[in-house]
Amino acid sequence: MITRLRTGAAALTLGLLTAACGNAATTADGVIDYWLWDSGQQPGYQQCADAFQKQNPGLTVRITQNGWDTYWSKITAGFIADTAPDVFTDHLAKFAQYVDLNVLLPLDDLAATSDIQDSDYQEGLAELWKGQDGKRYGVPKDWDTVAIFYDRAAVKEAGISESDMQSLSWNLVDGGTFEKAVAHLTIDANGVRGDEPGFDKNNVRIHGLSSEGSGGGGWGQTQWSAFTGSTGWTVTDKNPWGTRFNLDQPVFQDTLSWYFGLAEKGFMPTYAEMGGANPIGTDKQIQSGIAAMGISGSWMVSTFSKLTDASGTKLDVGIAPTPTGPTGKRASMFNGLADSVTSLSDQPEDAAKWVKFMSGAECQNMIADSGVVFPARPAATERAIAYNQRERDLDVTPFTNQVVDKTTFLFPVTTNAADITALLQPRLDAVYIGEEPVSSLTGLNNQLNALFEVAQ
Repeated sequence: MITRLRTGAAALTLGLLTAACGNAATTADGVIDYWLWDSGQQPGYQQCADAFQKQNPGLTVRITQNGWDTYWSKITAGFIADTAPDVFTDHLAKFAQYVDLNVLLPLDDLAATSDIQDSDYQEGLAELWKGQDGKRYGVPKDWDTVAIFYDRAAVKEAGISESDMQSLSWNLVDGGTFEKAVAHLTIDANGVRGDEPGFDKNNVRIHGLSSEGSGGGGWGQTQWSAFTGSTGWTVTDKNPWGTRFNLDQPVFQDTLSWYFGLAEKGFMPTYAEMGGANPIGTDKQIQSGIAAMGISGSWMVSTFSKLTDASGTKLDVGIAPTPTGPTGKRASMFNGLADSVTSLSDQPEDAAKWVKFMSGAECQNMIADSGVVFPARPAATERAIAYNQRERDLDVTPFTNQVVDKTTFLFPVTTNAADITALLQPRLDAVYIGEEPVSSLTGLNNQLNALFEVAQ
């Protein structure tokens, strides 16, 4: 879900140009322009739009969907050229920058959204969408955690039981039962497993664990965050709006050294094998036999449920929770999307009505029944769990139990988001590739902390 953000220079340009432009009539009267990037969610939100229009005669919702990269470039261009939509799906990786640039309207000041309560949504979600001024700039629409997807046939062939998969643990000494499973699931070109004598780490046919890159674009969400989180480590001193980064802490660097070391051992694809800066997704790696299992997000449940092998036979994919870590608990980043009203909308009150409807029980239940994501409201989440069990015979509780068990940690929201990603991505890539030692992240940490000083 994450890609690298624009640089600080581009952000500054956007801010200056936006300030120079007044509000523009971006849509016809009564037409609310709504943008999203997930094609899988578009049918569900069209259903919501149809219901909204029936309840609000004279208002029409026009939905535009673009892929991730195109979506954000058009959003940025829209703020510059006064062609931004009335409402758009926002992401926490982008949110802080948009708040800094004053291109989002505070929803507390709009009639329809002024009475939204944090308690309407999963605990902790709504608070993430407030600026440092305490005002709300986004209303939660869904949430996500991470878990392990795995090829049941490969796991069974390796002699690993389903109960073993559900109770994996890891540590910094020997990797625990998690690394043992990853090693045993790894097979070289001669059929030798990763934990057997004669294993050729330079000629691997199937890796035990997939890779989705270095994690620099999203704080390791589907890469190393489940491991760093289960040590008790946090990205910043507080969240949201932290004032100091913690990339210099030994437990973080030791965990990354262990994690990227899996690639050095042949248990996980190298930077080049997984596609470099444009990684092949875990779903494709499992589908093609590059990997037997991998960490990915709950937003991928629908995709994994439809995977087939080369002959067209449906793959039997299982889901297991992230491994228990040194703290004795599991961990998962808790992320989510929200809907925001842009400052360029010429009909903010109508736009707010649409945002309120999308975050309400009626629309949230429709999204639950689409089986694509976990809606932000607790009751709708339960409905989505039931849908997956009933329609897909798929137990998705490894994702939802993280919320129930309170083993989640929040995506870091800070100022200077674009500059941070621009610095973080290449440095983590260099560590993954092996060009730089993990200790080099101490210098990066100093650079990131300097951004806070400039902001002050």
